[in-house]
Amino acid sequence: MTAAEGIWQQIFAFDHYGELLALVRNSLVAGVALGLVGGLVGVFVIMRDLPFAVHGISELSFAGASAALLLGVNIVAGSIVGSLVAAGAIGLLGARARDRNSVIGVIMPFGLGLGVLFLALYKGRAANKFGLLTGQIVAVDTPQMSWLLGTSAVVLVALAVMWRPLVFASADPEVAEARGVPVRGLSFAFMVVLGLAVALSVQIVGALLVLTLVVTPAAAAARVTASPVLLPVLSVVFAVASIEGGILLALGSSIPISPYVTTISFGIYLVCRRVGGYRTRVAAPR
Repeated sequence: MTAAEGIWQQIFAFDHYGELLALVRNSLVAGVALGLVGGLVGVFVIMRDLPFAVHGISELSFAGASAALLLGVNIVAGSIVGSLVAAGAIGLLGARARDRNSVIGVIMPFGLGLGVLFLALYKGRAANKFGLLTGQIVAVDTPQMSWLLGTSAVVLVALAVMWRPLVFASADPEVAEARGVPVRGLSFAFMVVLGLAVALSVQIVGALLVLTLVVTPAAAAARVTASPVLLPVLSVVFAVASIEGGILLALGSSIPISPYVTTISFGIYLVCRRVGGYRTRVAAPR
């Protein structure tokens, strides 16, 4: 066997695939929930220009999950606590874009430093440490599934309640405020929802690559449509396709799930960018 063949078998291996599929049943269900949450939240992340905030929250979510791993408590709960602390700090201290970016720039290295400290103190399996950064496909047990689905339901209900005013406040905050929409309150509420969504995504794709679920699908959808109905639908479809496809491809290999999810998501974005560019060129002469 050549070196290239050995590498290829590490990336794509489907021996005993049917038996392995049963091991990721929880992850596949969680993937649908995370795709739904990430796709919907991502629409507002793009509208409000918050990709940098997603990355900042993920760092403190990583710190919370690392602390939970060290203390032997629920990792999802630790991740959620870390995300909410970061989201609350960004929402309270960073009302303006310039202040927000400064706050995120301070929080990111602090969260990453704490996470590294907790992992250095943890003496358990190395795979547990690595999984917090790059994701794991068989890490979702029944208790974690309950946390994931429960938190996903909270996020979806919150989005349903504030969807219309949040769209208005995101598209034109000055006019929305003049019309009596509580723009500041909605901004803080959305940061909390974003924190929960990031905490959920960390469990599957890891802290380093959360953007691929919360940003890339919505960015891809925005390339092909501006419809307020079709945009969130496509964003959810792209997010679910990325994570489910990543789980299924990573199942038989020794590679973490995140490279598969990010590759599928990036491929979808490239296709949508090409389609959007073609439609723009066709419509230009008209």
